[in-house]
Formats: sequence, structure tokens, C-alpha cells
Amino acid sequence: MQLNKSIIAMVHVQALPGTPGNKYSVEKICEIAVKEAEIYAETGVDAILLENMHDVPYLKGSVGPEITASMAVVANAVREAVDLPLGIQILAGANKEALAVAKAANFQFIRAEGFVFGHLADEGYMESCAGELLRYRKAIGAEDVKVFTDIKKKHSSHAITADVDIDETAKAAEFFLSDGLIVTGSSTGKAVYLHELKSLKDKVHTPVLIGSGITADNIEEYWDYASGFIVGSHFKEEGYWRNKISKERLKMFMKKVKDLRA
Repeated sequence: MQLNKSIIAMVHVQALPGTPGNKYSVEKICEIAVKEAEIYAETGVDAILLENMHDVPYLKGSVGPEITASMAVVANAVREAVDLPLGIQILAGANKEALAVAKAANFQFIRAEGFVFGHLADEGYMESCAGELLRYRKAIGAEDVKVFTDIKKKHSSHAITADVDIDETAKAAEFFLSDGLIVTGSSTGKAVYLHELKSLKDKVHTPVLIGSGITADNIEEYWDYASGFIVGSHFKEEGYWRNKISKERLKMFMKKVKDLRA
């Protein structure tokens, strides 16, 4: 998957079996995910990212086989429904599981947490995983699956690495063979600090993606500084990630993107 001002739309998969919020069968969960993916595809996004966002509270660093299996079923359903590059993230930090699903469902990328430098997330301490994760990718023959990695990620405290700024963190992730660096605001839906994004422009050669807070109103100011834009909350009714997709908001956003590409 080549990133060229790509719009990556989020499908927030409904709560999976065994999680506190689960209320649907896997078949119904697939149906909802496929419907959202088809809406995105029809509106012209460049790629889709699946995430088990509704599985709160999240486990740390791994998930049970029921989650991996369910996400693989959902992923395969979406793959059969749309002809777009697809990615997957399994919260929280279940990066090996995400790679396994991506390999099984012929996805093009994963979003990985905790790639370099440990940090304190709301799930607890998240250890870095680059060495182990990329060895696992090699072992299962998934080297064609790109690993896009969060740096100084949202919903986390980075006090223990306060002396390592975002530039050095990005350089470390690049050195450890990240395929794409994801920069976020402080939490879901919060905008990225523009000065941090600008700072990275000439510091790394790896593509930089924005992973939170992009809207139709602000994408223009970020446009020149990122290769990709992961958008979820803004496409939902009232801009809230739990709500249904707002076709009106989605179409308005994609019209703005079309204007920027002109």
C-alpha cells in the first residue's frame, strides 16, 4: 500500500464475544462492519482500518482466541465486500494477533501500539515490541503486511520518556523498520499538535500519518505535512465514534479532499 495523501476510514467493529459490551452475534457484527465499509468505499476513501474499539475495557498486549477468531471472520467479510486496501488494529497493543488476522484475511497493513519506547497507557504499562513483532511477521510469512506504528500515542502518559522528544521517537521507530509513523492528539478525536507534525517533516523519510482529530475544517492546515489521514470520529453523527456514519459529513469531507487534490 502506497501512501499519497491517503484517507483511511475507521470501521469501529461492534463489541466482540466475551467482552462486556457484546450484544450481537458474530454474523450480525460482520453485517454492520460490511455495511460501513461499503459506505466508505462508495464515497471514495482510499483505505479502511478495522478496530475493535467497542471492546472496552481493553486487555493489555494480547487478547483471547475468541477475539482473534472473531476479528478474522469480520476481516474476511469486509475483504470480500470491498476492493480497497485494508488494515486492522486489535486493542490494546495486540499487535501479533493483528498481524495474524491481516495475513489470514489478505490485509495490507496493521496499526501497532508500543512499537518503540515503553509508555503508560490506561490499560497499564505497555512495553515496546518492535523486535518481537517484526520477527513474528517474518516467521509467519507476512512481510507484505505493512506495520504502521503509533509514536507518543494518545490515551497515554509519556512522562518516563519525557527527555525523548517526538523527533527522536520517530527516528527510533524508523531505525527499527516501521513502515509508517502515526502521530495523534491526546485522545480519540483530539487534533495533532501542528508544531510536532511540522517538526517531523524533514527529520524522517518514513511516511507520517495523522491518527486522530482530522476534520473537514482542519485537514487543509495539515495537508502538506502528512502522507495519510486516519479518520473515524469525524465521519460519525455528531462527530462521536460510537454513533453511526453520517453520509453527509463523509461526503463533505471527501469533497474537501477532492478540492485539496485538485
